[in-house]
Amino acid sequence: MFFAPVHPARAVLAVPSARGFDRQFERFVQDVFAPAQGAAAAQPTQDDKSWTLAIDVPGVTREDLAIEVDGAVVRIATRPEARRQVRLAYELPQEIDAEATSAKLEHGVLTLVLAKKQPVVTARRIEIA
Repeated sequence: MFFAPVHPARAVLAVPSARGFDRQFERFVQDVFAPAQGAAAAQPTQDDKSWTLAIDVPGVTREDLAIEVDGAVVRIATRPEARRQVRLAYELPQEIDAEATSAKLEHGVLTLVLAKKQPVVTARRIEIA
């Protein structure tokens, strides 16, 4: 969990978004309850173009898993009728390119290769006449 400084003049104008609150709450619940439930913790490894997560999910089939990418958050969950229930969420420091992301499930290990989204530069240089 991290804390960001708030500028007093902007604090009055800032309205917290529901999505931001949901992410904070999700992070809090995962930090507090995930070790007690025995949830698989994964430390992402990274290179210049992607992050790689390897998560142990024994007893879960490919058809039972659903992986969702929303900005910088990746959520992994099983169907309600699956034999083993898994609910995980990871927030990465940079947005994920969902089109270039891949997932593989082999021998009870889910390997996610999450491509980093390249930032779009919108700055333009304007010549002075």
